[in-house]
Amino acid sequence: MIVRPHEIPVQQVHALLLGAVSPRPIAFVSSMDKEGRVNLSPFSFFNVFSANPPILIFSPARKGRDGTVKDTFLNVTEIPEAVINVVNFSIVHQASLASAEYPRGINEFEKAGLTAVPSKVVRPPRVAESPVNLECRINQVIELGKSGGAGNLVICEVLLMHIKDEILGEDGKIDPFKADAVARMGGDWYCRANGAALFRLPQPGNRLGIGFDQLPEAIRNSKILTGNDLARLAGAEAVPAKVQGRTFSAETAKHLKAKELLEKGEVEKAWEALAD
Repeated sequence: MIVRPHEIPVQQVHALLLGAVSPRPIAFVSSMDKEGRVNLSPFSFFNVFSANPPILIFSPARKGRDGTVKDTFLNVTEIPEAVINVVNFSIVHQASLASAEYPRGINEFEKAGLTAVPSKVVRPPRVAESPVNLECRINQVIELGKSGGAGNLVICEVLLMHIKDEILGEDGKIDPFKADAVARMGGDWYCRANGAALFRLPQPGNRLGIGFDQLPEAIRNSKILTGNDLARLAGAEAVPAKVQGRTFSAETAKHLKAKELLEKGEVEKAWEALAD
């Protein structure tokens, strides 16, 4: 399937992009207009882009039907402050309810049954039920177009972070199992970051793996081991000393055993299982 975005309807482009670029974190944004009226709305065009300075960007895109802008966009251009509240599973239905297109001036905190708590350094309130609140100054708003579906990049600098103690691990970092975050997929689908959906994958950092090109041919051309399996072997900084100088087998049984060991995280034993 080959798609040229400019040759198909915007709604179809939108659906394909959201299905492909997922899961996406959710910015549950509280903002305020110049009259002091509060708005609360979720946006999945969102991520973190810098730690120094601490920068988040979300995009309240223009409505696809008529190209009009959302209340959040109008608010941040009037009062350049916002709170980005993290959505976890315990409030995901309330966040969805707040996404309904209520008339301007309606308070979505009240509609969604959420508690507005005064912020410390910005004017919009924060969501008490959210596990993390990020009080932000709006540094810049970049309009990407005037037509329906065009994004508006709201560049936010984090001034203050509120993190509930109950989601912290013993190391002082946010424990993903306790945070229980949710993310948006395409259409009506969401993803819950918990349980079996979470897995550890140690990052290489400064450690340089030998790479696929240095794997013995019998391993590299395996009919059993997947790309992920081979990457575990290729992530070793060197061929383990126990098997250096030995030949490696293409025997199915050996490769099945190695696969089993790799799934348990026993990389060195997998190398040994592959050796003759």
